[in-house]
Amino acid sequence: MKITDYQKVQTLDESNIFLIDGNNGTKTILASNLAKALIGLLSSKDFISGVNLSELTQINTLSADDKLLIGTTDGNKAIGADDALFAILDAFVPKEQRRMIYRGKNLGSVITEEQKANIKNGTFKGFFLGDYWSIGSYTWRIVDFDYWYNCGDTAFTKSHLVIMPDKPLYNAQMNETNITTGGYTGSKMYKENLNQAKTLISSAFGSLVLTRREYLTNAVTDGYPSAGAWFDSSVELPNEIMMYGSLVFTPACDGKIVVNRYTTGKTQLALFTVVPKMISNRSTFWLRDVVSSAYFAYVNGYGGTSYDNASNSYGVRPVFAIG
Repeated sequence: MKITDYQKVQTLDESNIFLIDGNNGTKTILASNLAKALIGLLSSKDFISGVNLSELTQINTLSADDKLLIGTTDGNKAIGADDALFAILDAFVPKEQRRMIYRGKNLGSVITEEQKANIKNGTFKGFFLGDYWSIGSYTWRIVDFDYWYNCGDTAFTKSHLVIMPDKPLYNAQMNETNITTGGYTGSKMYKENLNQAKTLISSAFGSLVLTRREYLTNAVTDGYPSAGAWFDSSVELPNEIMMYGSLVFTPACDGKIVVNRYTTGKTQLALFTVVPKMISNRSTFWLRDVVSSAYFAYVNGYGGTSYDNASNSYGVRPVFAIG
């Protein structure tokens, strides 16, 4: 359903009546009860955070296949119950809450001009967490909204979607030998092995890929990240915090050495908070965190956290912003 269709729906009162065309005939329902039923419809799915579903009354026999007849300025339109739910949310939910409402809709094989406009203007109309584009042979999924807004030594103030592929794009080494000298920015991954990912991402999203400023490690002493600097950043490996919401193997303060995290990626990406099963997807891929003088962190395909020698070849599943 097009956004322009349901934007034409007249202002509703809770006493307004809707017609529902279901398996057992056409029934009428109050707008207030319809709203509760629509939310209850997806209560068993990875749907919405912060809603107490026990307080909502579900309408019996309402399914995603039922059709709702809605009067609009250009005539009556029939839409699916699931589309109606997200139409209501798209019209009324604040843009900040879109990062907590999982939908997982296929947005197409190309970004439309309307989609581009709604990213750039910061309304994010037509987008919810987990929505994705199928471009080429890859699934490019929305994992957060405005995650890096106002971050950087130069403030990043462009409205943006944060995108990751569902699976690694290919496998590569962090370094040719088991060293972490120079930290993440000193690695072969950063200098060379991300280039293929940048090419694939540029092919899919073109000029929509944004460059921002990111704080990254550039030195390691005794296995600890010991220095960092601000770099122009477009496509990077994620870190442990972005994936798990906390540090796991990255060295911590031991009472003598105070460790700087060298990152603006300081909170878990929204998709992995709302739908944690999508962290690994049974795939193994590198993270940019230095663990020791020989190890970098990675996400284990079995669902665990882990680390390994820098010379091993694991997946490259990068993160980037479009806008």
